[in-house]
Amino acid sequence: MQLTTHRMIFAAAFFATLAHGAVTRWTPPIISSPQFESHPAFDPKTHDFYFVRSAPDFSGWKLFVSTCNKYGWNEPAPPPFAGDGLEADPWFTPDGRDLYFISSRSTDGQHHDDLDLWKVSRDAHGVWGVPQRLPEPLNSRAQEWFPRLGADGWLWFGSGRPGGLGKTDIWRARETAPGHWDVQNAGPAINTAGDDYEAELSRDGKRLWINAADGFYESRFDGKAWSPRVKLPAQINATGSEVGALMSPSGHSILFARDTKAPDSGELFLWNDGITERWPPSCGPAR
Repeated sequence: MQLTTHRMIFAAAFFATLAHGAVTRWTPPIISSPQFESHPAFDPKTHDFYFVRSAPDFSGWKLFVSTCNKYGWNEPAPPPFAGDGLEADPWFTPDGRDLYFISSRSTDGQHHDDLDLWKVSRDAHGVWGVPQRLPEPLNSRAQEWFPRLGADGWLWFGSGRPGGLGKTDIWRARETAPGHWDVQNAGPAINTAGDDYEAELSRDGKRLWINAADGFYESRFDGKAWSPRVKLPAQINATGSEVGALMSPSGHSILFARDTKAPDSGELFLWNDGITERWPPSCGPAR
């Protein structure tokens, strides 16, 4: 009874806030194509735009970057650190020094089927180094997705590893000593017996957008525990194909992808809660 009451109070407060928001298409011409664009990320240092481009059926994921200059974003191309295999889910640390992503690239000349968590860093001159595969037990023989590093040092990610509550779950990990990682399941408020893939964390660590098999959910942290997740309304979960949420630093806006079917395939959409802000970042003369 107490859990049900908690859920009802949270849902009422959340949907009251969401009622003031709106969803609009966000489609820079240089980015939008007949392919599936998803999983956006903005470089905090350069305003370059990183994203995933795949086939219209959401297969064959590859990382692309559209560099920013005074005229706007350039024609997208693979980033300089791109590898073979599938690659997706780019995410920048707030200082722009590190970029996390997932990859099935080969490390030993052999083809690999599983997606792992990777990180690439750049030097003081802005030159990207050699990507590094994150160690076990962050990575496993199962698939890993969607790395997100919180301000408290916990790295959130999705995984199909055994020991979870469902088919695939949201997990988090933190290095407690050099080379020793504490890996935890995010728990029943966030995970279910089904598939839960992605978790987008707000900068203040109090909100979590969860991408499950049937759409987006939200959970909130009260300082002690995460609230039972609540499914977001139809203006966000319009088709059940929504993926790859990116929250603005303030949390008032969220960019995500949705399959609009032919001829556009996957396109990016922007949700805003009614608080006007200059986000997503712009590029070019109007910036």
